[in-house]
Amino acid sequence: MLNISIITKEKLVAKTAIIILADGFEEIEAITPIDLLRRAGINVTLLGLTSTGVRGSHNIVIKADMLFDEFKEQFDALILPGGPGHKNLLASQKVLDLIVLANKNRLLCAAICAAPVIFGKTGILTGRKATCFPGMESGLIGAMFIGKNTVSDGNIITSRGAGTAVDFSLEIITYLTNKVTTDSVAKKIVFSLP
Repeated sequence: MLNISIITKEKLVAKTAIIILADGFEEIEAITPIDLLRRAGINVTLLGLTSTGVRGSHNIVIKADMLFDEFKEQFDALILPGGPGHKNLLASQKVLDLIVLANKNRLLCAAICAAPVIFGKTGILTGRKATCFPGMESGLIGAMFIGKNTVSDGNIITSRGAGTAVDFSLEIITYLTNKVTTDSVAKKIVFSLP
């Protein structure tokens, strides 16, 4: 007997995430989601804010796929790493406008470490639960601060810092795919889920 499975459009189209990098980004907070999301089958595009060679806070240079201003495609998730470079993202009106637009369209908006304060500046955290790097809580304008490693509230995921990058990435994978995919990625990297 012939076994035919029906392939839906959802199965054919992989989810897409963009990660915006600015000089001074925290490397672990960028590389971990890049790696783990790609392991989960999610297309990840790296956007350099001002150049394609972006220097992290520990002098590791990452080659972005393209400049932020060149990106014109649709995406399912916008991800911001933290580190001192979050100030460069915070100073970009184009980045702020894209965050507001992504949130308005109910796309996933995820930020880690100092980067959730960028969401605070845009107003998308108003009435939402969020977390951030210790000592930066006042930047979560309008949010209800939760002192957990990673916090999800609707289409917004926030996390505390480099040490929570795996939790953060797995939460993004769950949001964009499913728990089975998340469990598979966690198992492959020998990470114990709660």
